[in-house]
Amino acid sequence: MSSMSASRTCTPLISLVVPCYNESAMVGLFHEEVSRQLRSLQGVGYELVFVNDGSRDRTLDHLRELAERDPHVIVIDLARNFGKEAALTAGLFEAVGDVVVPMDADLQDPPELLVEFLAHWRNGYDVVLARRVDRSADGLLKRSTAHWFYRLHSRISDVALPENVGDFRLMDRKVVDALKALPERHRFMKGLFAWVGHRTTVIDYVRSPRAAGTTKFSGWKLWNLALEGITSFSTLPLRVWTYLGALIASVSILYAGFIVIRTLLFGADVPGYASLLTSILLLSGIQLIGIGVVGEYVGRIYTESKQRPLYLIQARYGRGPSSALPQTQDEV
Repeated sequence: MSSMSASRTCTPLISLVVPCYNESAMVGLFHEEVSRQLRSLQGVGYELVFVNDGSRDRTLDHLRELAERDPHVIVIDLARNFGKEAALTAGLFEAVGDVVVPMDADLQDPPELLVEFLAHWRNGYDVVLARRVDRSADGLLKRSTAHWFYRLHSRISDVALPENVGDFRLMDRKVVDALKALPERHRFMKGLFAWVGHRTTVIDYVRSPRAAGTTKFSGWKLWNLALEGITSFSTLPLRVWTYLGALIASVSILYAGFIVIRTLLFGADVPGYASLLTSILLLSGIQLIGIGVVGEYVGRIYTESKQRPLYLIQARYGRGPSSALPQTQDEV
């Protein structure tokens, strides 16, 4: 057995990072089911790091109750809703386990896979991905758009995203430390997970329907997340406008030559205003789209240059300030 594998036969601490936004109907069920699975693991310590991302229902109240009666529960209450990517980052900074597993609170990702996760980790893998082979629990539109997004992102980006793999995965401590060292404020976590690399394996599973409650990701939020992913890992949208401009200029030069030759051979005629107006509106629209794409990247530069913290922590329950952060630091 290699030294790396031998070092993983000791009693590990597994941290589950669970971002929560308006999940009052789910946190109790999630805690009960996941705790049952974790207690069944022999020779494994665990902690449940819940991150309340500015919930407007009674999610925080339920989480505080869990923290009071279960010493394994840690609750991080953010000052407001910063978004799932920020909440997930906060959980990664707070988790102190040898391995970290991000999970959603909706129980669509089966806790039973934790056994397989740990088995692959003990065999030397630093990252164990959970790939959804059956997404019938999701709507047809969501499945179709997700499929095309993964394909598009992998084609235009230097970092290929594994298709049908979400945030649910196991990561070794060195992988988590690598993620924590990345300073960017715009964080597309699926892309960052892929970017840090390390030795990776994949296990397949069937995605279940939600046990209770409703999804918090609307079509608009998913669209913005897709734009975030594309602009975070590819500059192709910027380069496209160079090629498009060259194409339009080439066509214009050819058409100008055609007009000159036609005028010399047949004389001048009076062109219609309809075609002129159409051309002006078309080119103006293309220019505005190009400016919008440039503005998207400029906006990212502007946000990064301000160096505002990614999130602010309002309170912690169930444990003092985490050893994963400086004792006085409540922001990242």
